[in-house]
Amino acid sequence: MEIVLPPELEAIVQRRVDSGKYASALEVIKAGVKLLEQQEDIYQGRLLELQQEARIGWEASLQGKVVDGSTAMAQIRDKLRSRHGVTEE
Repeated sequence: MEIVLPPELEAIVQRRVDSGKYASALEVIKAGVKLLEQQEDIYQGRLLELQQEARIGWEASLQGKVVDGSTAMAQIRDKLRSRHGVTEE
């Protein structure tokens, strides 16, 4: 199989090889694919976390344990101020 890269990608790969960090274009591409796989794993993990958080929020809303957006933002700001020792003037 032959892969033809657009000139801009070919230039990036060549710069990496020229830097001496990689011995060949194939090593650069393998490193890129490995990073892509790691990124997808991270996104998949984060997606599962967000789905769990959404379920928790949904259950809380069904139980009436929610506050409106402006109240929530005020609570968040208060926590940040107290955490960082900021006082209002």
